[in-house]
Amino acid sequence: MTASSRPHDVVLFGATGFTGRLVADYLAHGAPTLRWAIAGRNRDKLARVKADLVKDHPALAELTVLIADAADPAALAAVAKDARVVCTTVGPYAVHGRELAAACAEQGTDYCDLTGEVNFIRDSIDRNHARAGQTGARIVHCCGFDSIPSDLGVHLLAEHFKKQGQKLKKASLFVGPMKGGISGGTVASMLAMLEEAGRDPRQRRLMGDPYALIPDRDKDRGPDRGDQMMAKFEPLVGAWTGPFVMAAINTRVVRRTNAISGYPYGKDFRYRESMVFGKGAKGAFGAGTFTAGLAAFVTLASTGPGRSILKPLLPAPGQGPSKAKRDAGFFRVRIVGESDGSGAGPLKAVARVEGKSDPGYGETAKMLGESALCLALDRDRLEPRHGVLTPASAMGNRLIERLRAAGMTFAIEN
Repeated sequence: MTASSRPHDVVLFGATGFTGRLVADYLAHGAPTLRWAIAGRNRDKLARVKADLVKDHPALAELTVLIADAADPAALAAVAKDARVVCTTVGPYAVHGRELAAACAEQGTDYCDLTGEVNFIRDSIDRNHARAGQTGARIVHCCGFDSIPSDLGVHLLAEHFKKQGQKLKKASLFVGPMKGGISGGTVASMLAMLEEAGRDPRQRRLMGDPYALIPDRDKDRGPDRGDQMMAKFEPLVGAWTGPFVMAAINTRVVRRTNAISGYPYGKDFRYRESMVFGKGAKGAFGAGTFTAGLAAFVTLASTGPGRSILKPLLPAPGQGPSKAKRDAGFFRVRIVGESDGSGAGPLKAVARVEGKSDPGYGETAKMLGESALCLALDRDRLEPRHGVLTPASAMGNRLIERLRAAGMTFAIEN
């Protein structure tokens, strides 16, 4: 069955979860003519999601409901076979996502998710990249707050320098100010990764490898050595900075974009991310306190007894803030880029990426929803590139256009 003849443009897998419901609502409001379906393992919960959608959108009375378990390869193959795109919010992905990504690669079905799990993505690359290339599937991980602002922001800088006959050589991302909560699904994925790293030294080394997601980890490695781990004063922004927890996935995604796109940023490209805490003594105290707290969290979460202490204190999967709290959130990212200096000397520019609601919920639902729509409806405007991809290598400029139209900021400041 060709992609154009399949009955569903998008199948939303995991529509009963907190973030899944937000994505379902986004698709219902933003794509009234979309041929889509919701899928999951619990028929009663899916029926309730559909009923809630129909209250605001009566036309969705005909919305298809598909029943499939994330551990049932045959059911997942049937879902993938009938869809142009499968969009999934079911994590931890290392537990619930492996078979779905493989089914999409096998069926030539595009796929997008919200994972931030390096081990899962590496497994997906090794298992699915070649097959997806053969079947014409785009398997696109990390289509939420991790890692779209980073990946598309760096892509925007590279395009800016390219228009001036130069190449991006290094980039530094600074996040903040920011207001929002962390989702229960993100917490579950983080704890699952740390648990696996504690059991398996190979997984621990993989997660610490700055080039964990490039095609061949034994060659084509660049100059980066690791993520910021300490508080420090950053001259580029004139403020104190500390570790950014999502740098552990975002930086790897950006480096994969560079590698699988033919090194448009060069093989000596440098990239880093950090969180801004402010100036003076207050900024230094904030950066130091956060750094110490993060180290304590990782130490606790890396042991079974520590995870038992933390879990009751953290949001559980399926939990999330009210609409009022989501709407009060926001994020601001600045990426300082420098060109390679070919021609008239090095140029500097800043990419500005901003969202107007909670980054982990409202903006993430928007980013994943627009990624699914981009893959489903804009296929003729995308690069003819297939396999296990990244947001920038799969959708690039077209996804930036979509997200701008949806209210996000992607801009260049010289």
